[in-house]
This record gives sequence, C-alpha cells and structure tokens, in this order.
Amino acid sequence: MPRAGLSPDAVVDAAIAIVDAEGPGALTLAAVAGRAGVATPSLYKHVRNLAELRLLMTVRVMEELTERLGEAALGRSGDDAVRAVMRAYRSYVVEHPSRYASMEQSAAPEGKVDAAGERLLGVILAVLRGYDLEGPALVHGARCLRSAVHGFAVLEAAGGFGLPDDLEASYELLITMVTGGLPRARG
Repeated sequence: MPRAGLSPDAVVDAAIAIVDAEGPGALTLAAVAGRAGVATPSLYKHVRNLAELRLLMTVRVMEELTERLGEAALGRSGDDAVRAVMRAYRSYVVEHPSRYASMEQSAAPEGKVDAAGERLLGVILAVLRGYDLEGPALVHGARCLRSAVHGFAVLEAAGGFGLPDDLEASYELLITMVTGGLPRARG
C-alpha cells in the first residue's frame, strides 16, 4: 500500500527539489526516497524507475514553461507576443537552470511527455501564426525562436557570458533580430 501523502506528483516534487538544490547529477532514487522520508523500494509504487521519474519531471517542466509562456502571450500578438514569450522563456530558464537542464530535449514521443511537448509547441506556434507563416515555414520559425531563446538562456544560466557589456541589451538585440527575421503578416 502506498504511503499516505506519497503520490507520483509528490515524488516529482521531491525530485525537482533535489535537482533545484543540488543539480541534475544529484538525482537518484535513493536521494528522492530520503527527501520523501521513505525507503527506496517504496518509490516503485509510484514510479517504475529513474528513467520514468526523469520523464515525469520533463512533463512538469514543460507544463510550467507552457503556463509561463501562455500567460506572457495572453492578449498580445505579433512582435509584442514574440517579445513577451522570449522574455518569459528566458526568465524561466534563468530562475530554474537545473530544473530546465534536467528536461529531456529529445523529440521522441513518450506518451505524457509528447503531449506536454505538443502543448508547449502549441503556444509557440500560436504566437507565430500572427506572421505570414504556415506549413514548413511555421515549423522553421518555431525552431529558430526556440533555438535562440534556449541557447541564450542556457549560456546565461551557466555563466557563459563573461564580457562586461549589458546582458539585457544583448537579449533585447536577440529579440529584435528574431522578430525582424519573421515575415510580416499579409493584409
């Protein structure tokens, strides 16, 4: 019988707390069990193994990111929406660098992970539909936007920008470059 209060969500909460505090390398089932106050075998009632726990964490991170981006885009369109989404994405990564780093980046479908990824992608595609993009061009736009934000934010979170110039100015330039490269809506 599962321990009262312990659930797959509680196991993910414990895992994320470990990753946030100690980094992705500290994540083990024994560490999660210790944080949850149970013996390691008790976790198997809630997750099959560490790989499944990592996938559940990926779903959680994608859901958090989707919520953040959706809130940022709400009521906005065009360049304003892209700017808001890019700022929100970066802020999530910088606030939660280890959590974000633990997210699986693979495009391989994995049930809940695939569904969470589709929701996240849906927000980005919705923002880009305000431009003259459809079909493959829409996919290319989404890839470029994600690559730009991901690359900048991961480098920033890792301390990869050592030059003394204003980081905010650099990011605003990146946003301008991305929005400037998107085709304008017809009409």
